[in-house]
Amino acid sequence: MGFLLSGFFTRRNFRGIVTLRLCQHLASGSGPLRAILPLLKVMHKISTHSASMDLPWKTSIGGGIAITHGWGLVVSPGAKIGNNVTIFHGATLGRADKISNDGHRMSGYPTIEDEVWIGPHAVIVGGITIGRGSRIAGGAFISSNIPAHSMVSENPAKIARTDCQPDIMNRAPI
Repeated sequence: MGFLLSGFFTRRNFRGIVTLRLCQHLASGSGPLRAILPLLKVMHKISTHSASMDLPWKTSIGGGIAITHGWGLVVSPGAKIGNNVTIFHGATLGRADKISNDGHRMSGYPTIEDEVWIGPHAVIVGGITIGRGSRIAGGAFISSNIPAHSMVSENPAKIARTDCQPDIMNRAPI
């Protein structure tokens, strides 16, 4: 508990994760504590704003998330982030829309599987999956599925290596 409180007061990136988890916990339950959810949402907004991150409280994030620096991080609310994922500053996990000939819009959000490392200023968009244990180099632009244990670089993205070992900064015992 001491680590949690210490991290909340001393690490601006951690504060955003704590308020996200609290919002999700209260939203999923019922009872008198749910009444403070609106206040907690405001607290989350202030926490992420002070960390210069756009991290909606509804985003699905597994345990062991490591957000380094945080500056400029943008995550769409429909994105799914697995366990033991590391995300560097300036990364974007965003929505991509496809519009059919009849004007129907289909939106897709990325799914980041467990043990993925996402470098600075990487852009991952659309209804795609980044496979378990992959590494996304800084500045890469990804709009298609990436197989597990791949190293991806460049813009547009190219698989630079396969069979890579995961690089986990904050392993959670999950």
